[in-house]
Amino acid sequence: MAQTHTGDLGQPGTLTWLGHASVLAVSAAGTRIMFDPWLENPRSPRGVDEVGPLDAIAVTHGHGDHIGSVVPLARATGATIVCVPEMAAYFASQGLDRLVEMNKGGTVSVADVRLTMVGADHSCGVANGEGQPTIYGGNPVGFIVRAGQGDESFYVSGDTNVFSDMAIIRELYAPELALMPIDGYYNMGPREAAYAVTLLGVRRFAPYHYGTFPMLAGTPAAVADALRARGSSASVVPMEPGDAIALSGGA
Repeated sequence: MAQTHTGDLGQPGTLTWLGHASVLAVSAAGTRIMFDPWLENPRSPRGVDEVGPLDAIAVTHGHGDHIGSVVPLARATGATIVCVPEMAAYFASQGLDRLVEMNKGGTVSVADVRLTMVGADHSCGVANGEGQPTIYGGNPVGFIVRAGQGDESFYVSGDTNVFSDMAIIRELYAPELALMPIDGYYNMGPREAAYAVTLLGVRRFAPYHYGTFPMLAGTPAAVADALRARGSSASVVPMEPGDAIALSGGA
């Protein structure tokens, strides 16, 4: 396990948003996992060389805005990449060998953190250079994340629309916090996201994948309005890139 040092991005027990869908989670024990790193995004406050040590990189799908920094981060940190088999084959073709391939319904452990792979409703493919065919990247996925000995969890959806099996995620894993897109262009917008929150039954919702470009126009305020219209008591936790929140609602 990589050790957390003074000055590292992300403190134990927190989740830091780095713009778009790039998220760093640090367990209370200091295990550091980056989700869908694309640190070249125009809102990211940190570059690849400013992340600090990583234990793992979890990838939801192969679009460039979710894997743009995977290769340089993995090379710089030695982090293990957790992803579906098709994406593992792609990363192997890029010279990476610390790979854990898994699939929906499976759970793997990274030190004290358990990652359970769940479904997502989106597309998937890896751009293979200008003029080259797109590489098949398997199915898009999300992750349920549990740290330590308890069962409290949070949900990182990756790119997705709302889908009815979010109710199964609620019943099986009962996440307290969800990170989901609200852009309303490539993914669900605020209205759909509010419905997703009610299906999941989460107490906190941290929106991401919005505001990076003009067409990604959903806003946390619009989600809050939609939740109030549905009579939901869930709270929206708006973050600016670089902001951190507690992993546990009781923290």
